Amino acid sequence: MTNNALIQLPKIFPPLDPDFRPAALGHRMFIKRAKATKQAVPARLALEQADGSVFHFNTFLFTEDKPEAAGNFFHIERLVKFLLWSRGGFRVYFDGPAALGALLQKYFRETATGKFDADTMGEKIYSKPFEVVLTKDIPAARASTTPLGRHLNGCRIGFDLGASDRKAAAVMDGKVVFSEETVWNPVPQSDPQWHFDQIMDSLKQAAKHLPRVDAIGGSSAGVYVNNRVRVASLFRGVPAASAQRVADIFLELKAAWKNIPFEVVNDGEVTALAGSMALEDNAVLGIAMGSSQAAGFVTPEGNITSWLNELAFAPIDYNPGAPKDEWSGDRGCGVQYFSQQAVGRLLKPAGIECPADEPLPEKLKRVQRLMEAGDARAQKIYETIGVYLGYGTAHCANFYDFKHVLVLGRVTTGHGGEIIVQRAQEVLRAEFPALAKKTRFDMPDEKEKRHGQAIAAASLPAI
Repeated sequence: MTNNALIQLPKIFPPLDPDFRPAALGHRMFIKRAKATKQAVPARLALEQADGSVFHFNTFLFTEDKPEAAGNFFHIERLVKFLLWSRGGFRVYFDGPAALGALLQKYFRETATGKFDADTMGEKIYSKPFEVVLTKDIPAARASTTPLGRHLNGCRIGFDLGASDRKAAAVMDGKVVFSEETVWNPVPQSDPQWHFDQIMDSLKQAAKHLPRVDAIGGSSAGVYVNNRVRVASLFRGVPAASAQRVADIFLELKAAWKNIPFEVVNDGEVTALAGSMALEDNAVLGIAMGSSQAAGFVTPEGNITSWLNELAFAPIDYNPGAPKDEWSGDRGCGVQYFSQQAVGRLLKPAGIECPADEPLPEKLKRVQRLMEAGDARAQKIYETIGVYLGYGTAHCANFYDFKHVLVLGRVTTGHGGEIIVQRAQEVLRAEFPALAKKTRFDMPDEKEKRHGQAIAAASLPAI
């Protein structure tokens, strides 16, 4: 399914992953070689969301008489995969070779990884059947962007829910007057009431430090539509019979706070918003490396779109033997490169031994302690993630118009985070010099990370 155009050797190898084959290089070389034949076949893609938004993307394929045509399906399927998890959509339009379109339909209908994407995008997120439509009559592009947050007036609570800790802050007229971080383990919890009580406890702790609460804004890993939980790993332990309670948990919390303005969005969006507010600039792609990978995007105009930006599922490695995402089962997806899962995966090749059942947050702490002690094995883990970030950023540039890449999350804490950014910059300079000139990596300091995220989350609702 692949060919030499798609499987490209990087100039800079990740020290602990010599089999890494960057999607950025494969994508670039495939199109370059297709165009070089002077017979490249144009292909058009479009994704449609439930609100009528339609996003376009164009590419090129090889004619069927070329040996490289064996890579056409892999190229187009990986593109659709990235578009689904960056843009989102329940309907994919394909204007290209009919046989290739039929293969796409079969892929999403019959394969395990294709069905995961189809089921998630269709019924779970957009409440519509997923389909691939073969047509030359693709609907016109249309999308809406909305201002995100930046409301600082009044007494507000901001919260963030992660897989290993939850945070809450009290904010008065844009200033944090209290913040608290609480360790928790929500993923295996099966009782929705447990989740409700834990979140409520954090909100009440923050409220004690305010004369009143005018609004509550929060961020959490997952997909949220109108404050409803559509897909969220934090609630994976809740059985299907309680799915509706989970879907409405933030509406229930809002009601408990007498229906004051209450907004919840994906944590990646708040990351990007916090960066945009701190930098006083727009066109920001935020990448947070925590329990999973979160991402968010602030447009050059300072707004967000209805894009999903769930880049944990987006492919950045075209190595056929790339590591699998434990949730979707797909290979080469961002979560295995930009999260605590990446750190855990790289321990063995780094030669660092630890108990097999040690939780990922503890494994990360182990690596951080080794890094502080100057351990070369730990440094190789950060260098490897930095190379991943450089090539991953370049691939994201095919889909996002950004000037800033905001890098944060527990994986980036300490000197290891600096190494990650340094290596990413080296990759861009070596492989993508034009992108290197226009892209700036930004890392907030610890205070800015805590307070900036809290203020951004609290600023979501308008009073």
